[in-house]
Amino acid sequence: LDEPTTGLHPSDVDNLLIQLNKLVDQGNTVIVIEHDMHVVANSDWVIDVGPGAGDEGGNIVVCGPAATVAGEPASQTGKYLAVSFREG
Repeated sequence: LDEPTTGLHPSDVDNLLIQLNKLVDQGNTVIVIEHDMHVVANSDWVIDVGPGAGDEGGNIVVCGPAATVAGEPASQTGKYLAVSFREG
């Protein structure tokens, strides 16, 4: 899924997470490209492609559980995840 939260109200994001988790619970693999930190924080595995992604190709900065990404100083995503964990 490519940025499925675009335009959604936060309560709708929660509903989306429920549905995505149901798919995973049924044994499906779900791959989501997302910038919403609530979704990223609730992911089993995160791949942070880092600055310069897209047309520039980018580099993998860190991958692993969201908590691992949150603890990686070189990760811009990690900085936002760390705030997400503190608020959540």
